[in-house]
Amino acid sequence: MAAEQLEEKLSCAICLLLYRDPVTLPCGHNFCGGCIRDWWGGREKECPECREPFPDGTELRRNVALSGVVEVVLKGPGFEPAPAPAPDPGARCPRHGWPLELFCRTEGRCACSACTVQECRHHERALLHTERREREAQLRTIWEATQQQVAQAKSQLHELQQQSRQIQNSASTMASVASGKFCCLLRALEMRQALALRNIETARTRALTQVREEEQRLQTHLQALAHYETKTRGLLEQQDDRTFLQESQLLVPPGPLGPLTPPQWDENQLTDSLKQSLSRLCSLVLEEGDPPQVPAEVVNRHPLEDPGPHVPVQSPICPVRRQLWQNYRNLTFDPDSANRHLHLSRQDQRVKHCRKPRGPAEPRNFELWQVQCSQSFHAGRHYWEVRISSHSVTLGVAYPELPRHKQGCHTDNIGRGPSSWGLCIQEDGTQIWHDGQSQRLPKVSGQLLGMDLDLTSGRLTFYSLEPETQLLHTFHNIFTQPLYPVFWLLEGRALTLCHRAEAKRPPALQLETSGSAEESTG
Repeated sequence: MAAEQLEEKLSCAICLLLYRDPVTLPCGHNFCGGCIRDWWGGREKECPECREPFPDGTELRRNVALSGVVEVVLKGPGFEPAPAPAPDPGARCPRHGWPLELFCRTEGRCACSACTVQECRHHERALLHTERREREAQLRTIWEATQQQVAQAKSQLHELQQQSRQIQNSASTMASVASGKFCCLLRALEMRQALALRNIETARTRALTQVREEEQRLQTHLQALAHYETKTRGLLEQQDDRTFLQESQLLVPPGPLGPLTPPQWDENQLTDSLKQSLSRLCSLVLEEGDPPQVPAEVVNRHPLEDPGPHVPVQSPICPVRRQLWQNYRNLTFDPDSANRHLHLSRQDQRVKHCRKPRGPAEPRNFELWQVQCSQSFHAGRHYWEVRISSHSVTLGVAYPELPRHKQGCHTDNIGRGPSSWGLCIQEDGTQIWHDGQSQRLPKVSGQLLGMDLDLTSGRLTFYSLEPETQLLHTFHNIFTQPLYPVFWLLEGRALTLCHRAEAKRPPALQLETSGSAEESTG
């Protein structure tokens, strides 16, 4: 019993063994010379026991008396050093049997106090919980980056699937136009008709093949990210520090996806080829003009079926819509009015609500997620069409006095006051708003909408144009101020102002333009 107490008094607090070349610090505590020098390596000089700091110039002197006592004890009869604790594979060093309290960063393994003065003497070390905190922070940073990749990949996959449906719909429309025109010609024209349809099918097959390849690449990337996420979650729930540290070094995140290859689909080129083929054969004029243009990023939910090669096809444009086109206006968004989360593109014809803002808010920006058009109307009749990507959008018109700042608990102010009128497209239905009063309408199934503003008769009419033209609601009011088209979008939604090449300027703008030309001529 006395021998064990004596050995405890003569043991170094760092290596837990009998002193070897003991030295005494100014605070009075003793340590092995090699242990204290190694302890001070790369850190502030202080006593490991009482934490008293010492200046950098502190000189370590050998404790001769203590060295002599250790030698006497070692040579004394009947003295045996206390045995090291029995090794525990789960928590003790397999080499020395001491608790694994440190982590050797140089070798990437857990170590005990004895390792620090032997195998890992000059290595970089840290406490287990300190090393785990640092590794957890690094792992969480990488995991958050992969979550962003997942969201980006899902968004790109959704857009790619929309492009796939658009190509299917556009190719079907092209085939219908080709069939309807070639059926009016003689049998001698059948070879040209088959050639045109074959070109369309070839282009469609090539474009869809590219879409499927990119879709497969995205699916594979998502699976890799999901596997990495599962492994990461399991590792973060690991309670054993040694297992966590060892397995975390083997966990490698998937690489970046890289840019997507857009499908090679040129509807204009196919249309031009069809026109040239018809013009060379006869002087028959295409009655319907160009095939209807469909924006690349949004498509119909119910694509048309591909008819037979010799079946005449009726025009998909109803007479009501053709009459509305006589007052068609090509509109653009006003960048100065757009909320900072609304990103404009395609020469200010498309707007998308993104989580990342463009920059700081400007005085003229809407505080709400809204944007208005640059054009306003104070007389005459005007019609425009809008294509939406999904529900949770609002279309309307407003006087210039529409507030730019949020008032009340509503997410938008279109139709909430007497100076604006709006149509709110929701997931489960549709609502019209004016002066804070609402009325519920049936659900809108299509994504193409039309707005007819007749200032002469005081009417504002909303139409759903897909799958067929349908009048949704008409406001009757005496409009006393210019009206601006205005829109609200939920996060992730997009909205496109459809343009027509044959659209006319409003009469007022035509007069202003001609007047300016006369003044410049005079």
